[in-house]
Amino acid sequence: MTTPTNAPAAGPAPSTTAVRVAPPAHAARRARRIGPFVLRPFWKIRLHGAEHVPASGPVILAGNHSGFLDGPLIVGLAPRPVHFMVKREMFRGVIGPALRWLGQISVDRHGADRAAIQAALGVLEQGGVLGVFPEGTRSAEDFATMHNGLAYFALRSGAPVVPVACLGAGARGTTIGSLPSLRARLDVVYGPPIDLGRGTGRKAVAAASEQLRDALRAHIEQARRETGRA
Repeated sequence: MTTPTNAPAAGPAPSTTAVRVAPPAHAARRARRIGPFVLRPFWKIRLHGAEHVPASGPVILAGNHSGFLDGPLIVGLAPRPVHFMVKREMFRGVIGPALRWLGQISVDRHGADRAAIQAALGVLEQGGVLGVFPEGTRSAEDFATMHNGLAYFALRSGAPVVPVACLGAGARGTTIGSLPSLRARLDVVYGPPIDLGRGTGRKAVAAASEQLRDALRAHIEQARRETGRA
């Protein structure tokens, strides 16, 4: 499945006259229907705090990224269908059509990808769920290299940010390369939504990004304690 990445770094706001073409909602629903059949037979997956995800309206799920399975765990098992921002490289070859069929968003991590920005904002405008990895690549889960894209999307759309901790998915197993060992326990922990309201400008985005960084770090630590992984 996917190796999602972060939203593009915040820059000048896209034109308000631009046409926002979001991936079809039914494609994300398709991914959510398939997810349990692809994931649950192989790993012992426990979901915690799913009630924190609002039942309706725009939401941004912000997850840590330490292993290949983080994205599929969120997309396939979230309480609501998710359109995740996935690095453009994953859309090359035979997997590309599958990702589009599942409603995921291709994004160029090396610049301001206007098409991806418009697609992401389109998802939120339609009351959907956008998934991002704020750091854009696999990391040590401390969000030290977090980009401003998450804060930009939150402030531009007014959507709450729900932190998601994927724990255990980064453990290297001996069965399929970088995947966890078969039947390993994986925990996906959702935290209370963070409402930043709306705002514009680089200073507002930078301040919101710092607030989110602290909140995401705290959520990872709390999730580890609650699941006995501290």
